[in-house]
Amino acid sequence: MNIEQNQIEKHNDSLLTTHQRKLNFLKEDWSHVDLESVIQKLVDFQIAIPSWALGTGGTRFGRFAITGGEPRTIEEKIEDVGLLHALNGASGAISLHIPWDIPQNAESLKSLASSYGLKFDAMNSNTFQDQAGSAHSYKFGSLQNVNKAVRKQAIEHNIEVIKHGIALGSDALTVWLADGSCFPGQLNFRKAFENTLESLEEIYSALPGDWKMFVEYKAFEPNFYSTTVGDWGQSLLYASKLGKQAYTLVDLGHHLPNANIEQIVALLLMEGKLGGFHFNDSKYGDDDLTAGSIKPYQLFLIFNELVEGMDAKGMNHAKDLGWMIDASHNVKDPLEDLLQSVEAIMIAYAQALLVDRKALNAAQDNNDVAGAQEILQNTFRTDLRALVAEARLRAGAALSPIGLYRDLAVRSNLVDHRGNTVATGL
Repeated sequence: MNIEQNQIEKHNDSLLTTHQRKLNFLKEDWSHVDLESVIQKLVDFQIAIPSWALGTGGTRFGRFAITGGEPRTIEEKIEDVGLLHALNGASGAISLHIPWDIPQNAESLKSLASSYGLKFDAMNSNTFQDQAGSAHSYKFGSLQNVNKAVRKQAIEHNIEVIKHGIALGSDALTVWLADGSCFPGQLNFRKAFENTLESLEEIYSALPGDWKMFVEYKAFEPNFYSTTVGDWGQSLLYASKLGKQAYTLVDLGHHLPNANIEQIVALLLMEGKLGGFHFNDSKYGDDDLTAGSIKPYQLFLIFNELVEGMDAKGMNHAKDLGWMIDASHNVKDPLEDLLQSVEAIMIAYAQALLVDRKALNAAQDNNDVAGAQEILQNTFRTDLRALVAEARLRAGAALSPIGLYRDLAVRSNLVDHRGNTVATGL
């Protein structure tokens, strides 16, 4: 299904008067700020959509399909991201997971993606599941495994993923490992680290010169006693040992409760080792909930550190870090869930752009604790949805993405076209 530009324009015309009133109020209230510059940064900012988030997710106990219409092929997944991008103007890339989405004809896929205004984001390997036809199991780890043959199989898989990415025009590899241990004594921590580093070094040597390797970390799950890349320090250690093309990737859900993620982000950025993000939200652990649905203030605080740190280094907000959603919830329409996540991320970014840096720095230098809090919370408590909507309008997208999605009965149309399908992947 395609959303035509005239459908978007008709939708926008019906909302334009109300939108302009809200935008004018913001412009008056923030007349001391260059809002045109902020809007342009919002237009330029793109958030990649993972191919595995286009279908319903699940839990350890089951997966509940929605009414159908989930994408069955890479082509249909690209079509769905194209729908999202048409609606919000901010989802201009798709991230593939191998072997769930093995490209059969890279040139054809590139052409299809281009027709929707999309590019291919970071490629993702999978050594946390045993694959059909594989000679060895990852039950006791992949890149850390005590069996060299198992490690070699995992290495070769990652190199295969890089080759697929080269053919598609990607420029990054994300490595997330489920490796770890369930019980004390099961694993020699030092040997596990050394085996993993040796394996990553072999994968790293296969990277093209203009690629990045993102080393993702996770505190727990599926192993609950130890994880071989269990926190940002371990990831940073690997990335530092590997070389200048290796970076830490921060998944917001991959932290123990109450971790100060904004401080982690600030320090990784300071060290030049922050590679990018997987956006989601959580209440208890790695819940993979819609970004901004539980902790919107934390999301803003993270972006506050990002904007300050990237500006200090003269970095391009849109291009110099990897931005991607990694959510998988099983009670929502996945496309609506993704639209909500993108909206929340864009609002947090807009809020961070509007923070009065000079006033905040002065408050910090004078130990004015209450003053610093007021500066941050004044921006956070301002409704900036009209600013984000204006960026969508200028990008040719919808003022109300979910509103138009529902008005056009997109899910029903997908069901009519595809039937009662369930997406490949998890």
